[in-house]
Amino acid sequence: MAKNLFQKVWDDHVVGQLDSGQYQIFIALHLIHEVTSPQAFGMLKDKGLPVAYPDRTFATVDHIIPTDDQRRPLADEMAEKMIQVLADATDEHQVEFFAPQSGSQGIVHVVGPELGLTQPGMTICCGDSHTSTHGAFGTIALGIGTSQVRDVLATQTLAMDPLKVRCIKVEGELRPGVGAKDVILHIIRVLGVNGGVGYAYEYAGSTIESMTMEERMTLCNMSIEGGARCGYINPDKTTFDFLKGTERVPSGQGFELLTEKWQSYASDADAIYDDEVVISASDIGPTVTWGITPAQAITIDESTPDPTQMEGLDKSLVDDALKYMQIPANTPIKGTPIDVAFLGSCTNGRLSDFKKVAELIKGMKVSDGVKALAVPGSEKVDVAARELGLNKVFTDAGFEWRKAGCSMCLAMNPDKLIGNEICASSSNRNFVGRQGSPTGRTVLMSPMMVAAAAIKGEIADAREVFGLE
Repeated sequence: MAKNLFQKVWDDHVVGQLDSGQYQIFIALHLIHEVTSPQAFGMLKDKGLPVAYPDRTFATVDHIIPTDDQRRPLADEMAEKMIQVLADATDEHQVEFFAPQSGSQGIVHVVGPELGLTQPGMTICCGDSHTSTHGAFGTIALGIGTSQVRDVLATQTLAMDPLKVRCIKVEGELRPGVGAKDVILHIIRVLGVNGGVGYAYEYAGSTIESMTMEERMTLCNMSIEGGARCGYINPDKTTFDFLKGTERVPSGQGFELLTEKWQSYASDADAIYDDEVVISASDIGPTVTWGITPAQAITIDESTPDPTQMEGLDKSLVDDALKYMQIPANTPIKGTPIDVAFLGSCTNGRLSDFKKVAELIKGMKVSDGVKALAVPGSEKVDVAARELGLNKVFTDAGFEWRKAGCSMCLAMNPDKLIGNEICASSSNRNFVGRQGSPTGRTVLMSPMMVAAAAIKGEIADAREVFGLE
């Protein structure tokens, strides 16, 4: 019987059905970090349990580490303690730890792929919502909570229900100035933040097939923001070319054998889906959020919604979001002043993101009064960027070039908004208080659009600022 990738990977990893009715799924790769893992190790210690498969578990630090001064001990006592607890636990259980200054530290969803730990056909778990990033490689990648991190550490399995699968086809060629970030914001806008509840999203179609691996990671990264449990793309030559030569992937004949296996996980041509959605690439423009969920988004050419033209809950939600954002209703989003520009995160903190922006901003200057941060997603990204001279392009333009970490994506490190500052951000969430201030405001957009906003000092159309045609 024809199967989609989710069904194939599920069948390969299901251990059995539990009395609860859920299924026990073997986890091929477990990625951990300093925020959700120390407590889980504590739970293991209380029960006197070892890590079941330490060779399938890998640790890094990203959420709480500062991006300016990473010398130990860290200035933040709690952050220092969390890193030290993780270091001690990984040492005790013989789990490989990508510590700062090791050359491999970075955001967990950047590190896994760049090292080749993430491979097609895997089940992957991490105590982080955006684990769906790894689905770009043809994996079933799931964000889990601390108690589930404990379970995976102790048993290398996860209890879960099977998911429905929605195939989202994006067809056609994207217009100039439109990228993967715009595609996923458009999808979330169309289907809603709860549209994917109970589903795995399979992204397909000619637009997706033409994307680079790093663009595919951006797309899959925000699946969770659309309510999906995970999102994935079928592995193909683009996937294999990316993985070839990475540190943890075999070379030579071993690689050839692996690619045959990886290819077999791709959805069959006549696979059955629970739902299918088709989106035209020509309908997607440079997209930015105006509110407090990723679905509250419009293209740069549009105006904010007018709650007076709505009724019931929609009216209330829109009205509340506009009041919080301090943005008028029925007004062009273009021209809204910004205070901060943030380029980085597990969504858009990879080398290609910085290369693309560097090409655009060379010779330009960040607007007076705008604080602009460029934060590489890993130490390897930082090194590669420096070798190409990208860091100098950014600093010459007025950006601060930082060290690897999650930075201003979330409020667990010193990079935070102050008061009601508004930030043009390449990250993935614009929730109330997400970037550290209870009144701070986040506008999600692509790296190109962040760069345009930084240069103009306001939300701007990258096509106009950089002459993209």
